[in-house]
Amino acid sequence: MKTELILVGKTTNKHIVACINDYVERISHYMPFALTVIPELRQTKSLTAEQQKEREGALILQKLQPTDVVVLLDEHGQELRSIEFAQWLQRKQQVARRLVFVVGGPYGFSPAVYARANEQLSLSRLTFSHQMVRLVFTEQLYRACTIIKGEPYHHE
Repeated sequence: MKTELILVGKTTNKHIVACINDYVERISHYMPFALTVIPELRQTKSLTAEQQKEREGALILQKLQPTDVVVLLDEHGQELRSIEFAQWLQRKQQVARRLVFVVGGPYGFSPAVYARANEQLSLSRLTFSHQMVRLVFTEQLYRACTIIKGEPYHHE
């Protein structure tokens, strides 16, 4: 199964970029994994939040294939413990050819993106910056891979 993380806007903090790249490399030892960055919209001051979500949503939808299993990382999504996420991922590996996780822009997702999504997951009830969400998610995906393989990274 191929796995992809689609992000709206690049990660700007060099320390966070370094950590994300470290986890991306680690994940790649377990599964094909790609990070796709959709550039931030320009000149958004004249756009409403809804207009911005619609434009970002159109760019997200262009990156998806009809058979993709699409999972939005969304504050209203289902919360899982790390072990549960590993089990969830293992089930997806049985049925999905391509699993795509999406982190939206500053205002979230458009109705069209919500309609296309198969599921929504929340990383926490806490609010994280978009920069931190990327790091937290890649670490959790790596953790799930090690749990599936029975490696000692995760302690329960």
